[in-house]
Amino acid sequence: MKNKVFLLNGEKEIPLDQWKLLIENSPVASFFQTPECYQFYASLTFLKPFLYGVAEDGKLKGIACGYVQAEGRKLKQFFSRRAIIPGGILLDKDIEPDSITALLEFLKKELCKKAIYIECRNFNDYSEHRPYFEKVGFVYQPHLNFHVPTPNVEQCYKQLNSTKRRDIKLSLKEGVEIVETKSENDIKNFYTLLSNLYQKKIKTPLFPYEFFEKLTNQPFGHLFVVKYGSKIIGGNMSVSLKNKVLYEWFVCGLDGEYKKFFPSTLATWSVIQFAAENGFEYFDMMGAGKPDESYGVREFKAKFGGNLVEHGRFEMIFNKYLYHIGIIGVKFLKHRK
Repeated sequence: MKNKVFLLNGEKEIPLDQWKLLIENSPVASFFQTPECYQFYASLTFLKPFLYGVAEDGKLKGIACGYVQAEGRKLKQFFSRRAIIPGGILLDKDIEPDSITALLEFLKKELCKKAIYIECRNFNDYSEHRPYFEKVGFVYQPHLNFHVPTPNVEQCYKQLNSTKRRDIKLSLKEGVEIVETKSENDIKNFYTLLSNLYQKKIKTPLFPYEFFEKLTNQPFGHLFVVKYGSKIIGGNMSVSLKNKVLYEWFVCGLDGEYKKFFPSTLATWSVIQFAAENGFEYFDMMGAGKPDESYGVREFKAKFGGNLVEHGRFEMIFNKYLYHIGIIGVKFLKHRK
């Protein structure tokens, strides 16, 4: 007999105990689909979180947790509305194909008037589910990532590129320190450093300070700063899925400003070391670009000894005209001096 499918909208309709159990057992679970992550999104003033679920005969089988984001004033917001699902959609290992389709159709219906497009940024392997996404209109976009195994500190250090080992030794010898912090002053200095990087090099919007302040003060938020004396010269903002996976959300460093310091390398190494010391299975570097495009960040990340994976993204565009205007706008900002 076929299971009866129920669609769920919002936190009040989704049983918390079943949600937590699904996180424990799903092969595609990530921090970004947890109740804690949804509640964090909901605490932010600049994001509009969404939460949809699907159940079979009363048992929760899938969750779509994400946010709608837009930048600037009204006109710019209209052209930049997008629905992002970091980590991908949470699915039970035994979910029925009809339930996946029903959840995706529900997601499509609920978000089509709120966003120009939906992007599911997968951090796990969704290849067996890909046909169901494509059936409802999602398009698969190849995207790379690195997963760094973290069994112990010694093994993590061995799997580093020899240049990275040298850079870490040299920096520490010169008196550079790595500190996990919740200090307001450290958060502000890290944010200033990161903002400058986004404005001058990355040239894409950065979350407001509120995001970093609130995230650092959550038990799952980990801010590591690289210090020389009292000055912060680099940092890493990561989040954790219990003691399973540590995710590198934001990283920066004043590379090139010091001959014997390598702050970006230390910032990433500090989190890998933390993962190894605290029983995490692996460190997720959260993206290494498109496989057909050269990408300096991918070259940097490759030197930390991770496994290159391609879990891709599922994208659905509701308004192609507005979407392409947005793409042109991003390209203009990136090439503007």
